[in-house]
Amino acid sequence: MPRVRKGAARRQSKKRIFKAVRGFRGPRSKNWRLVKESFLRAGATATKDRKRRKRDFRSLWIIRVSAACTQRDIRYSRFIYGMKLAQVSINRKMLSEMAIHDPEGFDQVVAVARKAIEAAA
Repeated sequence: MPRVRKGAARRQSKKRIFKAVRGFRGPRSKNWRLVKESFLRAGATATKDRKRRKRDFRSLWIIRVSAACTQRDIRYSRFIYGMKLAQVSINRKMLSEMAIHDPEGFDQVVAVARKAIEAAA
């Protein structure tokens, strides 16, 4: 009885991986050894960067809120402290959107934070 090698399953697996690396430059999309390595590294990088994207967006929102606070003569850290004292729970994404699209509403939130800081002092 002849020895069975993977045959169709191997071909399907290779086709799937070659399809995934289409568009990579040079032998990284043609040479099987480099294709396997590129495929694994791409998956690892994708996982890492999904985490990084969340970090980057939070950083962007904080920068925007900080700029809006500076325009209203309050530091970002004091503003967040005042919001915690006032028990206002609006996340940084929504604060950023408010600062850009609803400045009057953001002014009201800043006023609430200021009042809470004064009451605590």
